[in-house]
Amino acid sequence: MRTIKNDPVKLKRSLSLPMLVFYGVGVTVGAGIFALIGEIVGIAGSQAPLAFLIAGFIAAATGLSYAKLASLYPRAGGEAVFVKVGLGPLLGRLVGLGVVATAIISSAVVSLAFAGYFQQLVDIPTPLITSVVVISLAGIAWLGVRESVIFAAVITVLELGTLAYICWLGFPHLDVNTVFTVNLNLFAPNTQVFALTSAAMIAFFAFIGFEDIENMAEETTNPRATVPRAILITLSITIVIYMLVALVAVNSVDISKLAQSDAPIADLYSALSGRDGDIIAAIATTAMVNGILVQIVMAARVLYGMANEKLVPQLFAHLDPKRQTPSFSTWFVAAMTIVLALSFPLVHLARVTSVIILCVFVLVNFSLWRIGGSKEHAAELKNWKWLGLFGAIISAALLVSEAVNFL
Repeated sequence: MRTIKNDPVKLKRSLSLPMLVFYGVGVTVGAGIFALIGEIVGIAGSQAPLAFLIAGFIAAATGLSYAKLASLYPRAGGEAVFVKVGLGPLLGRLVGLGVVATAIISSAVVSLAFAGYFQQLVDIPTPLITSVVVISLAGIAWLGVRESVIFAAVITVLELGTLAYICWLGFPHLDVNTVFTVNLNLFAPNTQVFALTSAAMIAFFAFIGFEDIENMAEETTNPRATVPRAILITLSITIVIYMLVALVAVNSVDISKLAQSDAPIADLYSALSGRDGDIIAAIATTAMVNGILVQIVMAARVLYGMANEKLVPQLFAHLDPKRQTPSFSTWFVAAMTIVLALSFPLVHLARVTSVIILCVFVLVNFSLWRIGGSKEHAAELKNWKWLGLFGAIISAALLVSEAVNFL
């Protein structure tokens, strides 16, 4: 019997730049925009588009760090590899496990949300719905990365098409001038600046997901060039679509009503089209399925990459000889998602994910600073180390803000 160590099977390089961008946009533009827009509009009012723009620039600071590191270390396990190189194997292991944990928790939370919606259509027990949807999506992930990304791309086109259609419906109502009229008196009570920065902090979490792209590096053609480009293109597309949706939202409907809505995008569609918003709610639910799939795919690659870096047992590095996918890691992630979904109250766990992700961002950015200042590592990073320090400071500030809210 062959040992895992000598297994000649490798991940299949089949992802081009367009496919990787579809993957990145699919994991970033997920259910977040469908849920967060109301809360952000409620805080920032007509300046909500500006809040998304600020959040986009904050995300871009870390996105550039990821892009630069991925161009030099294009391996599955992305964050764990970056931090291992910059800060050592212990922190690399902790970061990798943190990324996997957030993926599993997120998938469990979303699968339960999907079950709740599905039960309104068909009376089926939650454990059965959750198990079937997770196992089905894990099966797609096991079949092959190309199949997984194509499936995700179809849903991504549906999501983007829906948001683009809403923007088109709201185009006649746009008044860009109102968005950039901000009170810059920092000492005035109730100044808009504080509301704007608070909304930007929340909007930042709608951009989380771009960092998953580098974990697909070993399945990407020409990853040193393709992965960084995919990260930057994904962030650019996300910033544009979020700002357009926010512009339409603040110019087309009553802001106070939108802020109180449980389905703000569906209500926005209804206000603009005069039609029922149920179809938008269904599309938002479909986005949940997409989110589960990409999280399973990503977490499995992180475990695979960590095994190759000797940060977790070698069993996680096993690849299906025919499919060239990390079979054990994929089914392990699926099993843990089901167990978590059926065994624990996940409301509080879901809030922890944002704190973990920000900790990862701090360490990845700080790793860029350390690597760039070290003579032992790539000289190409020397001029980028200050970007890493800047990204680490911003991420740390967001982490403190989120921790205060959490407590």
